[in-house]
Amino acid sequence: MPAQKHIRNPFEIAMAQLGSAFADAEHAVMAKPRRREQAAAPTIRHITTHDLWDALKAGFGDFAATREDVVFIALVYPVAGLLLAALFLNQDLLPLVFPLASGFAIIGPVAALGLYEISRRREAGQTVGWADAFGVFRSPALGSMFGLGLILVALMLLWLAAAYGVYALTLGPTPPASAGAFVRETFETGAGWLMIVVGVGVGFLFAVLALAISVVSFPLLLDRHIGVGQAIETSVRVVAANPWTMALWGLIVAGALAIGSLPALFGLILVAPLLGHATWHLYRKLIA
Repeated sequence: MPAQKHIRNPFEIAMAQLGSAFADAEHAVMAKPRRREQAAAPTIRHITTHDLWDALKAGFGDFAATREDVVFIALVYPVAGLLLAALFLNQDLLPLVFPLASGFAIIGPVAALGLYEISRRREAGQTVGWADAFGVFRSPALGSMFGLGLILVALMLLWLAAAYGVYALTLGPTPPASAGAFVRETFETGAGWLMIVVGVGVGFLFAVLALAISVVSFPLLLDRHIGVGQAIETSVRVVAANPWTMALWGLIVAGALAIGSLPALFGLILVAPLLGHATWHLYRKLIA
């Protein structure tokens, strides 16, 4: 009797991909060793909540100025979200639909690279259109940004693996019988509420880590001759120097993304470019 083929669950798949992602990130970062030479450490400013609102207003100004061009680019966000959600909409992977939707916040800085480039060019007084967003691919820091992007993708995979583990220890490990049954078990049983509480707690830790390593990393790589390690270090120092302000910024981003996810992620057409442009202006306020 032939041996039965083992079908890996999402946790096994995610963990198998992590090593590959980190190896690719290391290769991308090391591809241009001269970029790893230590530059002068960026000076970090202390900011207030007033600076957050200023960044949001400036981001809205960029969004309003480019109008349909940026909206066209932002269509990528909800379309990608819907495609990925459709991939997971089956009985075996149904518990990962919400973690997947919330996990977009982790890789959001990667998706916003073109928006940072548009804001940078407008700041320099240049006329911009939607095609200018792709100017980021001509940046000398492209390898470093690719490496940092792979790190965030690996972090998202790890979050999905952790979320599946929480489900397996509470409502699982067997897949839900149907979407309706999964919803009922989630909100009408003690195990379901335990899954929610533990899942939100674990997700919060991943969100804090993602914010700490990426809040200014990508704009910094795009703007200056600096390596991935120094960019991440600077981002962490920014959060450490402005803990409460950065916590409020994280809540603003999380709330905006939650609102933008309705209906069916199409609200991200407006929310994603606004946050992307605002992040560039926040970087300008944080880094001297």
